[in-house]
Amino acid sequence: MYELTVRSAFEAAHFIDGYAGKCSRLHGHNWSVEVIVRGTELDKLGMLIDFKILKAELNRVLDELDHRFLNELATFAEENPTAENLARKIFEQLAASEIFNGSAKLYAVRVFESPNSCVTYYE
Repeated sequence: MYELTVRSAFEAAHFIDGYAGKCSRLHGHNWSVEVIVRGTELDKLGMLIDFKILKAELNRVLDELDHRFLNELATFAEENPTAENLARKIFEQLAASEIFNGSAKLYAVRVFESPNSCVTYYE
């Protein structure tokens, strides 16, 4: 089994509606996102998936979040833009991508809202 990870980042603001504490106020993060892919078979070049292709797909998804006020996005109309919900939504968008039609399978998405705090979403 092979496991491959790429990381990218975006900057965005949010608040947690209903939270009893500082996070109920508007604030921002330098979010970092890791995508973990697993698989057992390599292609003819000896790759599970091309890092360049995976990074480009992750950046496509993150571009929709970068320098945004997350609470205003339609995707968060019904729920708070927590790190947990971000991880799940990024996972869902990536999982629908055509880049995962071979041996490489999306395994997890990890979202860091700070260097010391992260959440991992697995399907």
